Formats: sequence, C-alpha cells, structure tokens
Amino acid sequence: MLEKFYPDEYLDSAYQIEFDRLYQEGYRGIIFDVDNTLVPHGAPADDRARRLFIHLRELGYQCCLLSNNKEPRVKTFNDAVQAQYIFKAGKPRISGYERAMELMGTNKKNTLFVGDQIFTDVYGANRAGIYTILTKPIHPKEEIQIVLKRYLERIVLFFYQRRK
Repeated sequence: MLEKFYPDEYLDSAYQIEFDRLYQEGYRGIIFDVDNTLVPHGAPADDRARRLFIHLRELGYQCCLLSNNKEPRVKTFNDAVQAQYIFKAGKPRISGYERAMELMGTNKKNTLFVGDQIFTDVYGANRAGIYTILTKPIHPKEEIQIVLKRYLERIVLFFYQRRK
C-alpha cells in the first residue's frame, strides 16, 4: 500500500544525482521542485543551483520547475536558472507534471522528477508515471504544515528503506 509513495531513488541532495549517467540512460527532461530541494525554503538561486542548470543544459536536458508556490517566488528563482516553470501547480495532481512534460517536449519514459516531499512531489510524479528521485530537505526550517507531514514521511521512509 505504501509503495505508491516510494521514490525510485532516495539521495541526500539533488546536487549528488548522477545526471550524466541518467542522460546516457535516455532521460531528457527533469522536473524540479524548488524549495528545500534546490535551495532552502524561500531562498534565491545560489551559485550551486546556477551551475547545475548550466551543466544540465550543456548535457542536453530540458528542465522545468514545478512548484506549489505563487508566481513571484518561482519566477525569481527561475530568472537565475533559466528553465521552464509552473507555479501553483497543485501537486500531487498529475496535471502539473503533464504540463511540464509538454513544455519540455518530453514524455513519462524520458522524464525524471526531483523533489524533497513524499506526499506531494513523489506521490504526484509516481501517479504521472515519472521516474522519481527523493532528496533530503536542504534546511530544517519549514512551514508548520510541512513539518507535520515530515512525521508521516518518516513512517513511509522506514518501510521504504526496509524494503531496499
């Protein structure tokens, strides 16, 4: 029953993902969550994020930011990294993931998703049929509704890691 929440991979950071290998495996599009996946919640894009997106473009990836935040937050981050973006995405609804693939010109077989939350990011991407990579949150400071969900995520991760 919990399998619908399990990621395909679980890593410490989005910055340790082997994007070169994944490109060789045929992936061409990456959908990213922003807050606590690429930078701390509400933080601007930093040099590390900018360098990552430059590298991804050099490899040949199409990228799209998919966020439940409002446009000013997502646009400000995007101005620094230059990707496609969707704000107020309504994750875990699959329509945002499908729209991101449409913007990138990719499909569920050659697209992957990177995010830090199980019940929005991973669950939605799994429902959309996309390869999922869950990362640990960058920073412990989060909104109260996310803090509460993290307790439930620990239960899911316990069973996920036991299965691995």
